[in-house]
Amino acid sequence: MLRLIPLFFAVIGIAVFGHGAYIHAKALFAQVLLERAFAETVTTGRPIKPWSWADTYPVARIDVKRIHASALALAGSSGQALAFGPGHVELTAEPGERGVAVYAAHRDTHFRFLRDVRIGDEIDVTRSDGKMFRYRADSTDVVRFDASGIDPASSGHALILSTCWPFDAVRSGPERYVLHATMIAPGE
Repeated sequence: MLRLIPLFFAVIGIAVFGHGAYIHAKALFAQVLLERAFAETVTTGRPIKPWSWADTYPVARIDVKRIHASALALAGSSGQALAFGPGHVELTAEPGERGVAVYAAHRDTHFRFLRDVRIGDEIDVTRSDGKMFRYRADSTDVVRFDASGIDPASSGHALILSTCWPFDAVRSGPERYVLHATMIAPGE
């Protein structure tokens, strides 16, 4: 009987490791499908779901070249969408349009790179129609989730990237890290 105890723990360990490996493999495969769907969306001009049962589709690519960071953003900010990438928050502007385009993502996955973005960094956002807009990071704030002060109908051309704060927290909390960026005028 005592010989079975190590075997039992070995089986449990293998099962836990296998589950973790499965989740990471699924996430990597999802990114391949998202890349393919975004490329097809840009080519065809129609929103393409990454898999048949998806409740969202890719709407933009966010790139910060200085730190070699890139993320595909999805339509909407539901929990299902945020599991696979940043979400374009409903009722906010599209990149390049007047107002504020707001994207939210998890701090420990798709927006992990926000901790490395510096004031002055350029952020490129390519929409699903293939148009690219360049923004410059100009400030950051830490705010309560229910008191962000973001006005999506502002008169400028702005971009907000938001994630939970602090970056290294284990549990979610009420604070959000908000990166503000302003669109760079053509020729600037």
